[in-house]
Amino acid sequence: MSDVPILTPLYRYWRDLGYRWMGLRRAAGARTRGLQELHRMVQRCQRCPLHRERKQAVLGVGNPWSPLMFVGEGPGAQEDTEGQPFVGAAGQLLTKTLAMAGIRREDVYIANVVKCRPPGNRTPRPSEMQACFPYLIAQIEIIRPAILIPMGNPATQMILGQSGIMQLRGRWFRKNDTWICPIFHPAYVLRNPNAFPTFLQDVQAIVATARRMGWHRGE
Repeated sequence: MSDVPILTPLYRYWRDLGYRWMGLRRAAGARTRGLQELHRMVQRCQRCPLHRERKQAVLGVGNPWSPLMFVGEGPGAQEDTEGQPFVGAAGQLLTKTLAMAGIRREDVYIANVVKCRPPGNRTPRPSEMQACFPYLIAQIEIIRPAILIPMGNPATQMILGQSGIMQLRGRWFRKNDTWICPIFHPAYVLRNPNAFPTFLQDVQAIVATARRMGWHRGE
């Protein structure tokens, strides 16, 4: 990775200090360039066994200038085929819920902890998430969201260092300059329709908070 200067500090911090935010380039176009470089990196990544069966690595999609960044576990079969996160049934539910909260899918940025599909859509293993986590850190540092929304236990564990989504969902945490609010994973809501009102309530509260911060849809 030493041939990619934009990420060298990330790996130095990851190695020496563990999880922490840090700034990347602030010049005009930095986010686009940073995400493009990151996309090239994940497409050739072989840091864990998941690369062996992928069709393509899935980095993220959406508005890189959005204050809202949603993070799930990993791509499924349809995501592996199309190269975008949350385009299957869970993604359709997320899109519907965002619309009910008054914003479009295109108004937010969406990513996953791991960038390659786990076989059979199983939950990513801890070693796989650890191997891929520096890429997620890089995405967060490029996008610099005001509110980070981990969806489900694996994403919450990696981002917040805590597990127990039933107790953590809807609660607000502060990590340096970023607010973090875990919510249910849309796939969980599909399996448990009674959880949808809570899921919608949490998304609506997050959008309302972003608006109180001064964000308007499409910015």
